[in-house]
Order: sequence, then structure tokens, then C-alpha cells
Amino acid sequence: MAFELPSLPYSKTALAANGMCEETLDLHHGRHHQAYVTALNGFVEKDSNLQGKSLEDIVKLSYNKPDMASVFNNAGQHWNHILFWQCMSPTGGGIPGALEKKINEDLGGVAQFKDAFKNAGATQFGSGWCWLVLGSDGKLKVTKTPNGSNPLATGEGKALLGCDVWEHSYYLDFRNRRPDYLQNWVDKIANYEFAAAQLQKA
Repeated sequence: MAFELPSLPYSKTALAANGMCEETLDLHHGRHHQAYVTALNGFVEKDSNLQGKSLEDIVKLSYNKPDMASVFNNAGQHWNHILFWQCMSPTGGGIPGALEKKINEDLGGVAQFKDAFKNAGATQFGSGWCWLVLGSDGKLKVTKTPNGSNPLATGEGKALLGCDVWEHSYYLDFRNRRPDYLQNWVDKIANYEFAAAQLQKA
């Protein structure tokens, strides 16, 4: 069964008022994410060891294996983007009580969490991602990964929120101002309701 590009959970114009224009979403979802899916399906088709495996299995199997770097890059990016679209909302920015309580306990408060998250994204050299994860110790932490890597691969915990800091995520809206993109993302776009649901599931 071939992997497929998921539909966006909102229209391509839905985030424009919050700082992510229709063209950004159109290119990012329809071109970039689709390219990862297409490439991944090509690798699976040629390798019987990958056939019938879940996306999560392929990410874990190919992580840190130089001979499977291309498989990992495309599987990782497909996994990352499936999460990314859900991590944004036209009504984003508000943090539900249970998640806020956990953030206060583990990260010292909402302002401290946002600063740590923005710093992780801003200091990720080149392309990559910043994350809010629930670690194996039951505590929230902020982390970052290069390129297409993610907490599933590294074993750092369950991803609750992931923000893409590849330039194609923000260049049309913020040019080279990644810190401004991140500030806008945590304040206006981040879907903390989704993060809270992920936390509850975990």
C-alpha cells in the first residue's frame, strides 16, 4: 500500500490572517511534502525489506544508517509533515489548562517554554525542526533535530508539537527572519489543543 499525502486539516487560506499565506501552504504541502511521499514510495517499491512496513517502522529502521540516508530523509520528512499540519490551526495560540499546568511544572512557565522553543528553532543551523516532546521520564522538554530527523527516530520522546524551520516554511512570509516566524508561530499558529490531546494520549 503506497503512502499518501494527507489532506490539510484546514483550507490553504485559513492561516493567512495568522501569518502563513496561501502560497506558502500551497508550495509546502502540495510540492515539498508531496515530493517526500513520491520519493519514499519509489524507495519502498524497489526494496522488499521496506514493503508492508509502517511509516514509523521505516523511520526507525533507516535512522543513522548511511546506506539508507535517502530513505530516512524522505520517510522522516513525511512523518514530520503529517504532524506539522496538525500542529497549526486558524484558531491557534491558546494553551489549554492541562497543558499549561504541565508546562508550568516542567518548563518553568509559558514564557520560558516559548523562549526555549523559539531558541531551539532559531539556533538549528541550516534546515531542521524544533519540538515539544514528552520524555520517557514523563517530563516535557524542548529539543531540535537537523534536516528530516525527529524525536521518533532519536528516541527523545513523544512529539507533542513540531515546527518546521526549513526556509520554505517561512521565506515567502518572513523572508530570512526565522526568529520572527517562530515568534508568530508560537503566538498565533501553534495548535496547543492538538498538543494537549497528544499529551493526554501519552
